[in-house]
Amino acid sequence: MPEAAPPPLTDAPGLSRALARHYPRGLHIEPHSHSWAQVLYAVSGVMWVEAGREALVVPPQRAVWLPPGTTHAIHMMSAVEMRNLYFHERDIGHLSKQCEVFQIDGLLRELIKTIAEREHERDEAWLAAASQLAAMELAHAKRSSLRIPLPDATGTAGGSGVSGTSGTAGAADRRLAMLCRAVIDNPSNEIAFEQHAAQVGASVRTLARLFTRELGMGFAQWRRQVQLAIAVSRLAEGQSVSAAARELGYLPSSFSDMFRRELGVPPSEYGPEETLGHAYGHGGPEPENRT
Repeated sequence: MPEAAPPPLTDAPGLSRALARHYPRGLHIEPHSHSWAQVLYAVSGVMWVEAGREALVVPPQRAVWLPPGTTHAIHMMSAVEMRNLYFHERDIGHLSKQCEVFQIDGLLRELIKTIAEREHERDEAWLAAASQLAAMELAHAKRSSLRIPLPDATGTAGGSGVSGTSGTAGAADRRLAMLCRAVIDNPSNEIAFEQHAAQVGASVRTLARLFTRELGMGFAQWRRQVQLAIAVSRLAEGQSVSAAARELGYLPSSFSDMFRRELGVPPSEYGPEETLGHAYGHGGPEPENRT
């Protein structure tokens, strides 16, 4: 799996920095942190961002907010056209202290685009004003619910290309982590909870208790979050709604109902034809191994 290193920002001048990047599918950026706050905006493509004990799915025309000092890793679930904004800690007092995914549109989208395009000019007065307005818009942007809690010891999920957090845990927690890896690899409804439990050598009752205690939700709800993450990635790459439904063990109508119930929009909202019209900079910059 290709990896990339984050950029040095310690001595970055001014109130904000902006970067435009293109990353290939499957590229992984190892866990790191910045002293600056960061906005990772997916113009196109899907990112899986791990921060703390949760994964945040960032589809096209969404962005993830990372407060200063947040250790995070990024996996490109498809080719990603990305814009990054970095804010100094002193300029974000009104913004969330938690990692969040936002919808990016209208004025905020144009601000991010223009700041990235003009970053090299270093017009400090303009940059200060534009950055302040972008931060104000972020505070009012619509939040997304595409986030997946993770156990302490989730390892690399080979089938999905998604990495997990690492840590030490007891035997029971390791079994929970093994089950979570298995579900991320294959989140289909066709595999029952009982089958997963048997494969990791734990009782359904024990695992149900661990899900509630460690992840704050039951198995069915947690798997739906994983399914939504995988579905969004597939749809953004052009897979049909019916094909995504079949992969996850749903009838197309049931899948569409679940998708709309959980995310508030139909699956077609995440198809490539719905996001290309919003994306800018077609062709984009050359790939760079920094973010």
